Amino acid sequence: MANIKSAKKRISVIEKKTLVNRRVKNNLKSILKSFEKAIAAGDIETAQAKLALAEKKLMKAASKNVIHKNAASRKVSRLTKALNKAKAE
Repeated sequence: MANIKSAKKRISVIEKKTLVNRRVKNNLKSILKSFEKAIAAGDIETAQAKLALAEKKLMKAASKNVIHKNAASRKVSRLTKALNKAKAE
């Protein structure tokens, strides 16, 4: 355990940030899962709405440094590719 006041503060600040980041990541996972379910069900209109929401949330998470910007771009690209493939079928 830290003895210095600033170290104690850093520990508490890191815990708060960790909770916020964890909540954002869990929300992202649920959005991505709902997109995958819509694709699997063949519901293209719902999937398009979920894709727009997912892209917005991913880019916001990337701008806040919750996830890396390249990871967010990669995920958006893969989701778009999956949607286009589902549309073609």
